[in-house]
Amino acid sequence: MSDCLKIETDARGVAVMTLNRPDKHNALSADLMDALTAAAHALGADREVRVVVLTGAGGSFCAGGDLAWMQAQMAKGPAERDAAARKLAEMLYALNSLPKPLIGRVQGQAFGGGIGMMAVCDVAVGVRGPMFGLTETRLGLIPATIGPYVTARMGEAMARRVYMSGRLFEAEEAVALGLLAKAVVPETLDEAIEAEVVPYLSCAPGAVAAAKAQLRGLGPRIDAEVIDRSIAQLSERWASDEAQEGIAAFFEKRRPRWGLG
Repeated sequence: MSDCLKIETDARGVAVMTLNRPDKHNALSADLMDALTAAAHALGADREVRVVVLTGAGGSFCAGGDLAWMQAQMAKGPAERDAAARKLAEMLYALNSLPKPLIGRVQGQAFGGGIGMMAVCDVAVGVRGPMFGLTETRLGLIPATIGPYVTARMGEAMARRVYMSGRLFEAEEAVALGLLAKAVVPETLDEAIEAEVVPYLSCAPGAVAAAKAQLRGLGPRIDAEVIDRSIAQLSERWASDEAQEGIAAFFEKRRPRWGLG
């Protein structure tokens, strides 16, 4: 397993996946996305694993897609851009389809793709204090490949409150939006996560997997057609003048030409 993702499994079959790029705020690099996809498949097939916990090292849960990686995709042709966007989409699908309960231990801030990581968890618990936001439009991008999962989690009405504006919000609002099940003080986060884990240890693993699969079928449709559309939308935005300007402004530490505040 890559150093950017650490996995530890205890004697009960509780696996903890830790995003391990704290110096980069656990931004989703190509290596990390590959590692997460592989881990989702491996843990899903491991009969000894009962529950999976997803968390991050350091002060951030996940800052979203690695902007240096995204900037590199912008210089490529359509087919290469599509392939890169598919890497992100397939990672999200693998986590969303994991046949084990996936519990988000959100110990810090999350933006963009980090919100998508929260949305693919079956339940997420976070700490009070950090900020959250779907910040893609500030960069000339859209929440493309995470969009199906964010909308499934929030519902369209709630998503409209934060999906397009790039507005930051606190953990308490993340609870109201449905992204977090609860927000706790940092000292009680592990206790709150354990309270989510323990009930599953009394359940039949096969029944849990079947119930989760049934729920996915009853919820909003996220199939190959929806995923392919989200990939095309991300690839198109990477090629746009706005995205070129937005990400260049980020690295140059200046305001993009459209920014007024």
